[in-house]
Amino acid sequence: MTECETFLDLLKQALRDNTLIKLVLGKYRGRQTGLEKITIRPVTITGQETLSFVYRHQTQDVTRNFDPEQALTLIQQLLGTNFKSAHLFSISADVQIDFSKKGKTVLSRSKPSSDVLPARAHDRVKERLIDVNSPFLKALGVTNESGQVLPSMSSKWKQINVFLERFRCALAASRIAADASVRVVDFGAGKGYLTFAVYEYLHTTLGLETVVTGVELRDDLVRFCNTVAKARGMAGMNFTPGDLDHYVPGSLEVLIALHACDTATDQAIALGIRAGAEIIMCAPCCHKELRSQMVSPPVLTPLLRHGIHMGQEAEMVTDSLRALWLEAAGYEAQVFEFISLEHTSKNKMILGVKRAQPEPREPILARINALKEFYGIKNQALEKLL
Repeated sequence: MTECETFLDLLKQALRDNTLIKLVLGKYRGRQTGLEKITIRPVTITGQETLSFVYRHQTQDVTRNFDPEQALTLIQQLLGTNFKSAHLFSISADVQIDFSKKGKTVLSRSKPSSDVLPARAHDRVKERLIDVNSPFLKALGVTNESGQVLPSMSSKWKQINVFLERFRCALAASRIAADASVRVVDFGAGKGYLTFAVYEYLHTTLGLETVVTGVELRDDLVRFCNTVAKARGMAGMNFTPGDLDHYVPGSLEVLIALHACDTATDQAIALGIRAGAEIIMCAPCCHKELRSQMVSPPVLTPLLRHGIHMGQEAEMVTDSLRALWLEAAGYEAQVFEFISLEHTSKNKMILGVKRAQPEPREPILARINALKEFYGIKNQALEKLL
């Protein structure tokens, strides 16, 4: 028996005994440009045992799945021809075979580098913070009677889950106690997708005593959302007509304002700070206030003479100042992409989580003044409001 046949027999034995971790084919000498190696692992797809081939290229990975018989035939064809090296990893032993340019074959064995088999399940069930069968999702038209997400609402379902993941991280970083009563106000609640989702997560998933208020200008949506909340027995949910100019929430733990236009975001942040919110979540849009004030420093003139660049710069400066004012008010502030642009064009979020120990205020104010002076900014809404 040749060393190559011995290697293949050891591979077949590892498959039979369910001890195979992976097989790596290396030292590629074929004609396919960019291919470096193939990593082969056993996986289970819809209950069927399969070998997954991941073709590693310089710029991408390509995955192909074969049943064990097809896979063994392919491996036998590739071994020693296109690939001059193979490394078999199992919980019994590690075995390596190398083929020299002169046709010499070297087979070596060593102790197993791992004695743990990785999970083989390929179809992983993604963790969700709320159940897709939650009744409110059907009432809002996200899912059908069978609890399946409607194709037209897949982006909304994605947005809900990404938002809740961000909210969960903020909640964990906040000073809100694990058994606290949580008061949430969501400005511009619209049809209530995220408003209901926050209540469901806090009340049903975490079991917290929760009061969530959605504030919305459109009376028809207020009536619709209150009807859904009442029909689903969500006693801690309520929707009320109003906006940032007129609604006074009192004290609260969480303030949410998504897609508040221009200085409405500044109003939301100021309101959250005054109300003592532990968490402030805003997704700003329509950054108009500072653009007309900004003066391009000479060194940036070639860059900012283009309208699109000036708009992007104004957006960046506006949200950076907002984050600094949150920090000056005692919050840990972050500005980040909320969700991919394929799901919504309004994809930036400003998150403020109140610190246990605020940072010194004077250095933050100095950074604010330096930024304003650099761009020639005289007035900024959040500064006035605070």
